Amino acid sequence: MLLKRFSLVLVAALLVAGCSGQTESASTSAPSNEPSLPAASATPEEVFDPVSLPALMQTEITGTDLVVGDAIGSTATYTRHRITYKANEFTISGIMNIPKGVGPFPTLVLGHGYIDTDIYTSGRGLKREQDYLANQGYIVLHTDYRNHAGSDDDPNIDSTLRLGYTIDVIAAARALRASGLPQVDTEKIGYLGRSMGGGIGYNVATVAPNEYDAIVLYAPVSANYVDNFNKWGRNMPAVATPIIERFGSPEDTPEFWAGISAENYFDKIDDPIMIHHGSADNTCQLAWSERAASQMQAFDKDVTLHVYEGEGHAFEPQWELSMQRSVEFFQQNL
Repeated sequence: MLLKRFSLVLVAALLVAGCSGQTESASTSAPSNEPSLPAASATPEEVFDPVSLPALMQTEITGTDLVVGDAIGSTATYTRHRITYKANEFTISGIMNIPKGVGPFPTLVLGHGYIDTDIYTSGRGLKREQDYLANQGYIVLHTDYRNHAGSDDDPNIDSTLRLGYTIDVIAAARALRASGLPQVDTEKIGYLGRSMGGGIGYNVATVAPNEYDAIVLYAPVSANYVDNFNKWGRNMPAVATPIIERFGSPEDTPEFWAGISAENYFDKIDDPIMIHHGSADNTCQLAWSERAASQMQAFDKDVTLHVYEGEGHAFEPQWELSMQRSVEFFQQNL
């Protein structure tokens, strides 16, 4: 079980977090000794650790073959479909809500928080957000990520610190643009992620600037990987030992840890970002979001942080207010 929890901590600033009030558990695999991301083309002057955000920036990422299945549900305002798309060589499953009426519609990709892959089912984790946003006239594509639900399994997901999830989110936007679906407004595509999905959002904003036209993050994990390691791994030898043996400790190999921390690449961001965080969040510290917002502001980035007094990690009493703000943000930037 400790090794399960280890695989969550080590995900490019990703972390455990209950979505829609659910508690997120630990994952299952111990790190492999054979990390493998899609081939990156580094120049001779710039050679990066293959498990790093700079290496991912140089990786060719394709998103293709978006397939919308038959409707599996319907409301007065939208229909719900199972979907698949290709993220490089992996088929990724998910759910898509498509508003009724004449499009094209602005489109949002949703990235859920951590849920154990043993219990995860397609579309789980952001159901209330899916419904709310579709009712506001957005196409909503909720990605399951690789190794989840009907998605292909990536055998190297843990040894590459789950950077594959970042690839899946980037590929989702590219698959939408390449789909030819008349309902999709390819000029208006945004991203919303919470907790682990918030960490993915930081990665996407730095690895693929302008891939999304606007990004909303709920209670995200830290953009400094060391924070996550310190909280969920440092004091557990069964968790810490494998990562330190493989990559070194933050003290011994600071360059590696910097390379998987999105905050070191905030200068590359070119998307407006809105962050929502509760002051009573006991899972992801408010201070992490405050620091990230301050760092982005230092680079004159378009970032807004909303702090919700007394709100916890899952967002309950002030969730609707936060969603109203999110919709206004998307309306202004998409």
